[in-house]
Amino acid sequence: MKKSPLAQVKDSFGSKEKLVDALVSLPEGVLDRGEDKDAWKQQLLTAANTKLLKLHTVGSQVSKRFGSKEKLVDALLGLQKRAKDQDFRAKLVTLPIGKLYDRYLSVERATKRAQPSTK
Repeated sequence: MKKSPLAQVKDSFGSKEKLVDALVSLPEGVLDRGEDKDAWKQQLLTAANTKLLKLHTVGSQVSKRFGSKEKLVDALLGLQKRAKDQDFRAKLVTLPIGKLYDRYLSVERATKRAQPSTK
């Protein structure tokens, strides 16, 4: 049976505050933060545990794999063979990190399926 989001937070981080601290400590270019870090931290404290867990998962994966949101956008444009399309790039930069990462994964899967198998 799957654990509740509260139980997952307590098992992985100990408390919601520590989860929020983990989100705040992610590299600067990964998550869209506002000007005021304290206000952003307070906003995260009021968010649902499920949302915070998903945000941490996506943020840490993007951080490990790409380093920043900009590099994720560049990788997505490279996969779609649209690296020179600046208007499309500007649109992608405005999307939330979760949507960008989901789009990257789906395009990556489609690209792998489209390649002929080497058997």
